[in-house]
Amino acid sequence: MKTWQMDINCDVGEGMGNEADIFPFMSSCNIACGGHAGDVQSMGEVILLAQKYHVKIGAHPSYPDKANFGREVMDIPADVLIQSIREQLDTFFAILKKEGGQLHHIKAHGALYNQTAKDVGAADVYLEAIKEYRGKAIVYAPFGSVVATKAETMGFEVWHEAFADRNYNPDLSLVSRKSNKALIETPKKVLDHILPMIKEGTVVTVDGKIQKIEAKTLCVHGDTPSALEILTYLSRELPKHQVNLEK
Repeated sequence: MKTWQMDINCDVGEGMGNEADIFPFMSSCNIACGGHAGDVQSMGEVILLAQKYHVKIGAHPSYPDKANFGREVMDIPADVLIQSIREQLDTFFAILKKEGGQLHHIKAHGALYNQTAKDVGAADVYLEAIKEYRGKAIVYAPFGSVVATKAETMGFEVWHEAFADRNYNPDLSLVSRKSNKALIETPKKVLDHILPMIKEGTVVTVDGKIQKIEAKTLCVHGDTPSALEILTYLSRELPKHQVNLEK
């Protein structure tokens, strides 16, 4: 019988305070680096939790915009954004090194993630900011995105990411959080959403169309209200469908 391995990642260190509960049910994490959320204390605490639960550690840089939680595109000069991303990563990496941890990946947050997926200029700026980590960290990015293609061309290892708790538009962009159809919060609906991704390489979009998608890692947002419920459900149900959590 065929089996599948799947990484499940969560965005953490964002002030939710639920990390100790959800860490046992994920295999990689994206830790806020101070751009949209997080500070030196939270980074250190979450890094220690990740090590305790043997979870792969990732940095989660953002537009420097805590007021909007990094979910609005900022009109700032490229050099200012590059400097901000580098400062976020430098701070994070210094704490990680102090705690004896190892950087596994980098994943942009929120509006920065979405912009780099479709905009060549944004992708170029982001990859310029993180280029010193080429060969040292994997880039998590959407399948078919501008940033994934450019990162691979530059020599980065890329893991295609899909979202377990978000609906997709037909062009594989995420349904806007302003829509009441953006989030998938019921654990059974999340399972139904991701099984075709894992087994068939397809996703059913918000309008019912079937689109090709590839994913090596699936994200459950740590600030989704039912995150713990979703993760515990998946940990119980996925093995019944021959899907094992990749550690």
